[in-house]
Amino acid sequence: MRSPLPTEIEQAIVGSWQCVDGRVHVSGDVDLSALGLERLPVVFGLVSGFFYCSDNPLITLAGAPTRVGGDFYCTDTLLTTLEGAPEFVGGDFFVAHNRLLDVKGSPREVGGSFNCYRNRIGSLEGAPKKVTNDFYCSSNQLVTLEGGPLSVGRTYFCSNNRLVSLKGSPAAVSGNFSCARNQLESLKGGPEYVGRNFYAYGNPLKVLDGAPSKVKLGFYADANTPGLEAFMASRRLRA
Repeated sequence: MRSPLPTEIEQAIVGSWQCVDGRVHVSGDVDLSALGLERLPVVFGLVSGFFYCSDNPLITLAGAPTRVGGDFYCTDTLLTTLEGAPEFVGGDFFVAHNRLLDVKGSPREVGGSFNCYRNRIGSLEGAPKKVTNDFYCSSNQLVTLEGGPLSVGRTYFCSNNRLVSLKGSPAAVSGNFSCARNQLESLKGGPEYVGRNFYAYGNPLKVLDGAPSKVKLGFYADANTPGLEAFMASRRLRA
């Protein structure tokens, strides 16, 4: 009996699948990377493992799974929007190196890390409010962190943007926090607690107002930052 799926799609599935009400549900993994796809050729439903569609000239996520049990990787494409992305991703959600203008349409829940590094994102509105592991939004065009996740389990990187304020940051980050190479004149709005290192170098800091009250390892800012020496001494931090 002839399969209802295109050959390239069937070959991309590792595991079993079934088609129900026009959606392809997969018990296993799907790897559609580097197939020259502008659009996903079928409509997926539930995928229990990972779903990869990186290195394609994709212009839309229409047809992407509604739920992915493992990682979702869609990097190095022509995407400008996340509309159509899964509602739930149990592992990592990686959409770096695209042309995204915002993160609207992001999953409501990410069980691993969220990475939207190196896009053209100007707003974090629509990002999940909770990210279990790491959150990376570096190398975009952000001027504020408002709208982003308020709970991040480990590392939070927002370096190489155009930030003028850290308002919208999580109150606590158990890993590293980097706001390096922005346009910050103070650290107001940043996390109160950082479990590892705080990176603030490459900013035109005039004061250290808003610096975390507790940093477990190191605090890194430009050597000419006003008040840096006194701040480091008061918290017994390494530079």
